[in-house]
Amino acid sequence: MKFVDTNYFLRFLLNDINKQHLEAKRLFLEASEGKVKLFTSTIVFFEIYWVLSSYYEKNKQEVVEALQKILDLKFIALKERQILSNCLARFKKANFDLEDCYNVVCAKARVALDFKTFDVNLEKEFKKK
Repeated sequence: MKFVDTNYFLRFLLNDINKQHLEAKRLFLEASEGKVKLFTSTIVFFEIYWVLSSYYEKNKQEVVEALQKILDLKFIALKERQILSNCLARFKKANFDLEDCYNVVCAKARVALDFKTFDVNLEKEFKKK
């Protein structure tokens, strides 16, 4: 198995450095054909979010679309794919950072009885169905 780091995803998504884009695309194609096994981490998912929104100044819609593309790469193992998918769905609708959405979804997935925060709006978000 091979680990895929943030920069591979970014080069693939942004196609801003052609040689690296083609290398990432080739690796993902090989994985989609079952020739190589790939995995990544939840941290990489959040790094992609941070780099796209901060460094590249992408708007929320562009960031959501990019992150959805990552989640759609089913041939790349991602341990928390379902939690991240639910997190992204909440992020699309809510006026919270991705990290806050993740924490709400994670708490719900682990059947938390309460969500201790000083952020009243975030606490309300947790209490939503």
